[in-house]
Amino acid sequence: MRLSPDEIIFWQYGFIKLNATIAVTWGLMLALTIGSKVITSNLSTGLTRSRWQNLLEIIVTVIGKQIEEVGLSQPHKYLSFLGTIFLFVAAASLCTIIPGYEPPTGSLSTTVALALCVFVAVPLFGIEEQGVGGYFKSYLKPTFIMLPFNVMSEISRTLALAIRLFGNMMSGAMIIGILLTITPFIFPIVMSLLGLLTGMVQAYIFSILATVYIAAATRTRQLETKPDSGAPH
Repeated sequence: MRLSPDEIIFWQYGFIKLNATIAVTWGLMLALTIGSKVITSNLSTGLTRSRWQNLLEIIVTVIGKQIEEVGLSQPHKYLSFLGTIFLFVAAASLCTIIPGYEPPTGSLSTTVALALCVFVAVPLFGIEEQGVGGYFKSYLKPTFIMLPFNVMSEISRTLALAIRLFGNMMSGAMIIGILLTITPFIFPIVMSLLGLLTGMVQAYIFSILATVYIAAATRTRQLETKPDSGAPH
């Protein structure tokens, strides 16, 4: 039984390999890019709109509201990054209905790459919101002794993001593979449907966690004291 799509090699020259993870990842990115171009090519502002435009607006609205509910007051600034992550992980899971398809999120290399994207995006958004000095001062709070612990926290949560997604996606694929061997008719179909649901949940959780990390990095310090509304002016 294959534990990862990395084991499926399509082409190899020396140490250079083209495996299923790379091929499917680029295929998904190409499909998402072409799909977005097609859907957004004839957008309408009138009352008559295509079904694809209605679907796109629903997805964008839902993602925007989720970002805002987490704590980011300007969701449009983060929509492209967080929305792309969600759509990629969700599409990788939805395509499991295709026979012979191996989701790239079942490879640790893919989940690490996604987690590294979040790892890089968090300080970039934080610096954009608070400035370089303001962002890096957060590592010294409440005291400078916390600096190494805050740095370790950044690294450990990135690792946790990668391993959580990889473990959940790989375990689902392994269960389906085992059931295909034991009971090749009914249970694999049920597990495949459950795998679709699990994949969508994992896409949601990964995106929400990324949003939470960005919200923490972009949070600006509020005034600790406010003037008493009953005090004389």
